[in-house]
Amino acid sequence: MAFAQFGPPAGSSAGSQANQVPLSGRTGQGGSVTATQSPVAGTTNSVNTINPSIQTAGPYAGSSISTQKIPFSGKLSLKEAVARGLEYNLGTVGLSLAMQQAQGQARVVRSALMPNISGSLNETVQQTDLKAAGFRFSSPFPGFAIPSIVGPFNYFDLRARLTQTVADLTAWNNYRSSKETLRADQFLAQDSKDLVVLAIGGAYLQVIAARARVASAQAQLETANALYQQTAQQRSVGLLAQIDVNKSQVQVLTQKQRLASLQNDLAKQKINLARLTGLPPNDRYELSDDVPFADAPVTGEEDAVAQALMQRPDIKAADAQIRAAERALTAARAERVPTLSLSADYGVIGTNPAESHGTFTVSGTLHIPIWQGGRTEGDIEQANAALSQRRAEMEDVRSRVESEVRNAFLDLQAATSQVEVARQNLDVTRETLVLTRQRFDAGITDSVEVSQAQSSVASAELDYINSVFAHNVAKLSLARAAGGAVESLPRFLKLQ
Repeated sequence: MAFAQFGPPAGSSAGSQANQVPLSGRTGQGGSVTATQSPVAGTTNSVNTINPSIQTAGPYAGSSISTQKIPFSGKLSLKEAVARGLEYNLGTVGLSLAMQQAQGQARVVRSALMPNISGSLNETVQQTDLKAAGFRFSSPFPGFAIPSIVGPFNYFDLRARLTQTVADLTAWNNYRSSKETLRADQFLAQDSKDLVVLAIGGAYLQVIAARARVASAQAQLETANALYQQTAQQRSVGLLAQIDVNKSQVQVLTQKQRLASLQNDLAKQKINLARLTGLPPNDRYELSDDVPFADAPVTGEEDAVAQALMQRPDIKAADAQIRAAERALTAARAERVPTLSLSADYGVIGTNPAESHGTFTVSGTLHIPIWQGGRTEGDIEQANAALSQRRAEMEDVRSRVESEVRNAFLDLQAATSQVEVARQNLDVTRETLVLTRQRFDAGITDSVEVSQAQSSVASAELDYINSVFAHNVAKLSLARAAGGAVESLPRFLKLQ
C-alpha cells in the first residue's frame, strides 16, 4: 500500500493563532463632515449672527464622476444631489469597498473551519542507484553480480485529499470575531451615508444662501444706481452739490465690489457642491429647489438623545467592535486548548490505469499545546489592550453623539430666535428706507441719510439670509445627529 504524505491543515494540528484586531477601532479611511462657524464673503457685521458652514475633509470632499452613468439635465435638485452623492461620493464608496474587504477576510478566516479538498495527478519516472544509497550486495554464484542500478521504472498516482478541522476553539472564535468586524463595517458604511447627506445637504444650503446674497446685492446695486441717477439729475438743475453726487457714486461702486465678491463666492460654492456629487467641477448648472424657513419637526431634546443613542449606526458599529475584540480575546485564550483535526486521502496508483489499485489513508491528529515560547500570553495581552480600547471608544462615541444632538438643539433654538428678529429688522429697515427716500425727494434730507438707510436694508437682508441658512443647517445637523438622515431629510428640510 502506498501512503501519500501531506502537511496538517492550517490552524488544525499545528495549532491556530488568534487573529489580532487593531488597537483602535476608528475607521482607517479617515475623513469627517462637521458644522463649523465661518465668515461669509462680502457681508457686513451689523449683528452677531450664527454663520455656520459644513466642512468636509478626506474622502467625503471628493467623488467619482456620476454623469457617465446618470445623465445630468443642468438643473440639480436636493434629492438628486443626495442620490448622486450616496452612490459616487468617495466617503460611501470607500467604506463600501472596506466592507467588501471585511467580508472577504471573514471568508478567509472561515476556511480554517471548512473542509479543504484537493486533487493531484503525479506521473513518476525513476531510476535508483542502490550502491549510492548504501546497499552492498554479494552474489553467492561466481560470475553473477547483482546490479546496483534499478530502473528506470514508472508509475502514476491519481489522488484526492481531504483535511477537516474537527475541534479548534481558536479558529472558531477567530471566525466569530471576523463576523462582528464585518457587522461593524456594515454599520460604518451606513453611518457614512448620513455623513454624505450632511455634507451634500449643507453644500446645497450654502449655494442657496450664496444665491440669495447675490440677488440681494443685485437689488441693492439697482437701488444705488437709481439714487445716483436721481442725485445726478438734481445736480444738473442746481438742487444738490457735487459732493452729494460723489457720495451716491461711491455707494454704487461699493455695491459693485460687494456683488463681485458674492458672485465669486457663489461660483465656488457651486463647484464644491459639484465635487461632492460627482458632477463636473464647474458652476455651469442651476439649483431647482429652494429651502425657505420652516419650523423644525416637533421633537423633544431628551427624546432625540435617546433616539440617537439607540439607532445611530456609529454606536452600533462601536458595539460590534467590542464584541469582535471579546471574541479575539477568547480566541487568544483558547490557544492553550488542544485541537483535533482529521485528514484523509484516496487514490489509485500503478504503472498504468489498467494496472492500478486503490489506496487510502485516514488519520486523526490531537494537538496538545504545552509551551509555545510565550506566544499565547503575548496574544492575550494584545487582545486585552484592544478590548479596553474598544470599550473606551464606545464611551467616547456615545458622549459625542449626545453632544451632537444637544449642540444641534442649541443652534436650532438660537437660529429660530434670530430668524424672527432678522425678519422684524428687515421690515423696519425697508420701511425706513421708503420714508427716507420720500424725505429726500421732498428735499428735507440729503443723500447721506438715504445711503445709510440703504446700507441698513442690505445688512438686514443679509442677517435674514444668514439666519434662515443657520436654521436649515441646524435642522440638517439634528437629522444627522439623531440618526437616519437619509430617510428623515425630507421631514427636516421642507422644499419649495
